[in-house]
Amino acid sequence: MSARILFFGVTADIASEREIEVSLSSGSTAKNVLETIRQRIPGLDEHKLHISLNQQFATGEEIVKDGDELAIFAAVSGG
Repeated sequence: MSARILFFGVTADIASEREIEVSLSSGSTAKNVLETIRQRIPGLDEHKLHISLNQQFATGEEIVKDGDELAIFAAVSGG
């Protein structure tokens, strides 16, 4: 099973790419995928990250299915 991971903003800079594909175990949650990506790309640890699953904000508890798309982006603040 695999999922497409998209990076935006600073996460794309840190990953040095905008998109990757990862292999997942059946039953993986969005949070599991994020943890896997953090381990694979160490610089992401320094940022508070958010995820979306199939273009919907994710809590992390969602089960990721084969072919799903997750986007990873850093929290931003305005003023």
